[in-house]
Amino acid sequence: MIRLAVRCAPDQADLVLAELTVLAPNGVEEERGPGYVEYAIYGGEGELPELGEVDAVVGGRPIEVSSTEIPDDWADRWRDFHKPLLVGGRLWLRPSWEPAREGTIDLIVDPGQAFGTGAHPTTRLCLEYLLELADDGEADGPLADLGAGSGVLAIAAAKLGWFPVTGYDHEPAAIEAAAANATVNGVEVDFHRQNLRESLPTLAPICVANMTSPILKAIAGHLSRDAARRSPRTLVLSGILPNELDEVADTFVPCGFAERDRRRMGDWAALLLRRPR
Repeated sequence: MIRLAVRCAPDQADLVLAELTVLAPNGVEEERGPGYVEYAIYGGEGELPELGEVDAVVGGRPIEVSSTEIPDDWADRWRDFHKPLLVGGRLWLRPSWEPAREGTIDLIVDPGQAFGTGAHPTTRLCLEYLLELADDGEADGPLADLGAGSGVLAIAAAKLGWFPVTGYDHEPAAIEAAAANATVNGVEVDFHRQNLRESLPTLAPICVANMTSPILKAIAGHLSRDAARRSPRTLVLSGILPNELDEVADTFVPCGFAERDRRRMGDWAALLLRRPR
């Protein structure tokens, strides 16, 4: 197992994190120290995404990139701090070695390949919105998960009653991991490879997109240009920095969406957008 780390000055942190979450959309490890912030992602040799320009300069200034081989017992030691999480009072998000919790919706995701376990604030914000939409009786038809990662949101949607559920991601390893997670959880979800920067599939009435703001704005551009794919009535958007909320919400206005709610968790934020029925 390899740990790939990027260390930068605190005032570069937002830019570095925005770039890394494009590559690992469900979150990265964060460590802060005197005068620096370090972000890290994990994977086997050949599994980690290419950093491209990120490993040279951010904001016109150099950053430090390093890779470290993790001991063979890393997966076992990970269990010491990868704990179950209760979301919305009834969704029990847990690794396979933790027991189920009576009276909750059980969702199993083990850590692996840096595609996320659901504990990152961006994912939790989306899960909260999905639970609330289900409580309002809206889990009654198709749903699309854009930027599926490990498939947590798509799997949760399927367990809450949406059908059919479809997930899209650009990384082949993410598609493989998400499909495996759906099988473990006993739900039917179709996952497809799609570069959402370049184009959109035909979308479901409800879509959830946990990605960084540049990709969300690219999706808005596709929606505004392609009327045939403007079918969503509800969008749940996460992966947004708080100071980007207004800009992202405004980008979807030409597509017919109006903001219905926004919320924040730590350094991240999410939006609920609606189109008139």
